[in-house]
Amino acid sequence: MDELEGLPIPLLVWYRENARVLPWRSHPTPYRVWVSEIMLQQTRVAAVLDYYHRFLEAAPTVADLAALPEDTLMKLWQGLGYYSRARNLQKAARQIVERFGGVFPNTYEDIRALPGVGDYTAGAIASIAFGLPVPAVDGNVLRVAARITGDRGDVTSPAMKRKVTAALQEVIPAREPGAFNQAMMDLGAMVCLPNGAPLCTRCPAASFCRACREGLTGELPVKAPKKARRVEERRVYLLFSHGCVALRRRPGRGLLAGLWEYPNELASEGAIPAALGLSPDRLELVGTGKHIFTHIEWRMTAFSAQVGELDLPEGWVWAGRGALEREYAVPNAFQVFSEYVRGRLGYFS
Repeated sequence: MDELEGLPIPLLVWYRENARVLPWRSHPTPYRVWVSEIMLQQTRVAAVLDYYHRFLEAAPTVADLAALPEDTLMKLWQGLGYYSRARNLQKAARQIVERFGGVFPNTYEDIRALPGVGDYTAGAIASIAFGLPVPAVDGNVLRVAARITGDRGDVTSPAMKRKVTAALQEVIPAREPGAFNQAMMDLGAMVCLPNGAPLCTRCPAASFCRACREGLTGELPVKAPKKARRVEERRVYLLFSHGCVALRRRPGRGLLAGLWEYPNELASEGAIPAALGLSPDRLELVGTGKHIFTHIEWRMTAFSAQVGELDLPEGWVWAGRGALEREYAVPNAFQVFSEYVRGRLGYFS
């Protein structure tokens, strides 16, 4: 990967002129950088901004985050998805309070040991917040490196990640490691694009990029094909009583752990209506929706019913519109039915 040796100077010059203006960059404390990097995992920058400001208002310090009630934490995270990230954030915050007296650890090894922090996140925090010369290698960086060097290795493989990390460790500028890593992030997000043709005429590496020079930008990076997702057909039950909708809490482990949801089950089961004494003729078809998780696709059909005085099973609650908006974190998987629910609750309020 010799081509990477010529990257730092033109990349940093480009970054000074083209860096994205982001709230965590204006005041890059370890805590602020950490929260932003966890939020940005598998989420676009534009989608994170409002959540980031709201989260920092509610939990401006590590100690505040450690002390947040779980339901408050989940409500702050509602809509970002991958809720285990939020739980790991709080778990790590509590470790920082207990082991480091509330002061964010300042070595790569201690940062890397925090729950939910991988190699990339540890490198980003260490370099941006503490000025440590450690690469931060994510999908954007792997794509940029593969194109510049013309490497046909599978960018989803651990071996390719190790190779790129080692090559960048050799060239990362000791005096500006944070700027270098952020420049690589911005280059991948703004120029060396993942979907569609890269904007090579705007790239500071164009003169020595093998993919650009050899017309390989459409072929690189190389990725192994993804495994097909498992499809689940599910029935969702929107049950209303006296201006409230029924919610149940999901189990504490597994998919969407501990979040509140509209009762649902596999379409082949049909146990929920029977358990509640609801005959099929009381269920009104609302519509269908789909949600894609990493390994599972839910195809949902929703039914509603006005149920009057109904005793809910343990772990279920009646939630009015205000409580639904302020207290209960309902995952995005059910967003397609939210407008219908709000309309029904508004009708009854």
